Amino acid sequence: MSTRPARTRVALALTALLGSAALATLPATTASAAGEKVAVQYRTSASGATADQSEPWFKVRNTGSTTVQLSQVKIRYYFKADSANATYRFACSWAVRGCAGITGTFGTLAHPTATADRYLEIGFTSAAGTLAPGADTGDMQLRFYQSNWQTLRQSDDYSFSGTQTAYADWTKVTAQVAGSTVWGTAPEGNDPTDPTDPTDPTDPPGGGQTLFDDFSYTTHTDPALSAHGWSVRSNSGGPGVPGATWDPSKVTFVNQSGNTVMNMETSTAGTGGSTRHTEVLTQAPKFKNGTYAARVKFSDAPKSGPDGDHIVQTFFTINDLKAPMADDYAEYDFEYLPNGGWGEPANILYTTSWETYNPDPWQAVNQHSESRTSFAGWHDLVVTIDNNAITYYVDGQHFGTHDAAYLPERPMSINFNQWLIDLNGQTSTTPRAYDQQVDYVLHVKDQVLTPAQVSAKISALRSAGTSFVDEVPAS
Repeated sequence: MSTRPARTRVALALTALLGSAALATLPATTASAAGEKVAVQYRTSASGATADQSEPWFKVRNTGSTTVQLSQVKIRYYFKADSANATYRFACSWAVRGCAGITGTFGTLAHPTATADRYLEIGFTSAAGTLAPGADTGDMQLRFYQSNWQTLRQSDDYSFSGTQTAYADWTKVTAQVAGSTVWGTAPEGNDPTDPTDPTDPTDPPGGGQTLFDDFSYTTHTDPALSAHGWSVRSNSGGPGVPGATWDPSKVTFVNQSGNTVMNMETSTAGTGGSTRHTEVLTQAPKFKNGTYAARVKFSDAPKSGPDGDHIVQTFFTINDLKAPMADDYAEYDFEYLPNGGWGEPANILYTTSWETYNPDPWQAVNQHSESRTSFAGWHDLVVTIDNNAITYYVDGQHFGTHDAAYLPERPMSINFNQWLIDLNGQTSTTPRAYDQQVDYVLHVKDQVLTPAQVSAKISALRSAGTSFVDEVPAS
């Protein structure tokens, strides 16, 4: 955070969905479907005519003669919307191969029928792996529900069967391999390879413009830093210790084994006047939906002096609060507290999605996920924002998914900062200093990338010798 005082954590209930609807995905590598065949087995654990949520569970089996890349497979489950303006959320409860490798998106059929006008499309990331001939995925316990949690009717859904309570081949779902339909029958007039078949109605056109910076600068006064759209903070104010200075000179660039990283130093001698905070942020608030990623090194201990300060090390996006409790505010945080703070006694990592807040008296509307363990060292941080949810990942693993109520209404800046909540964690007047480092930052506009796709994109940019690119248009 960069614009408000230290606060008490007040969070709404956490929804830990292990799958998320993709806003847009990178195209799969084209491959021939010759010899590649799959069968889909289906069962349901919610067999009533109505239910709080529909639970289509699947197994995909390779019935062909060659190994199938699961990232090339798409399954469609067809259903009738409960109302014309109904919206839905997808989740994965459990899967043999892991929920992190499964995606779910919703689409609208070009030719509605009495039993289907929507579909849920299940896809796979590269993390799901492959299927050898004769092998299957094992259980995929999936579910979807109305965004407002109203009861949904299943009995009029094309792909649903309340009597299918054990796995068996099910041809009322379709499966594609590399774009070719190899299993099942769609509702009449809605073959998934029909060129008029629409995309997910939540998908925006275009997207994919990229910001990438590997912070190959010399000093905080390097003209390229400003020319590339970055500001090193020097103005006073919160968050953190009253009277502290935001010191640009404490932002440096250091060489580590031939790679330049940004180093942010925060220091104190136990008083507000001696405290130096650091922050680097984009000048333009032009970032909204899509994928955000950074490789960040957190520190549990100071590089010098006594330990124990309530320090916050961050990567986040934010826009300005125009008025207390304004509903167009947005902020999405990774915040690591190596020595606790905000009532926590020890290290904790928060991811927090903000709807709004009131600075005085303090009132917060947010949703957070947390992990109480050490995160000292380098970590790959990814957050994706689409029209349905905000999803956080740490080192390729799902960390938390937050609700659509917290989606951004306005564009944001991208920020890194390190600051002290207060001086209560360590009362010594002995000088001490803490480092946070950043290797790179990436934003891809209007596309949801998996952590594996983020890694591949970073590798491709660096292999091409790209140290900076900014294609993201001004908002």
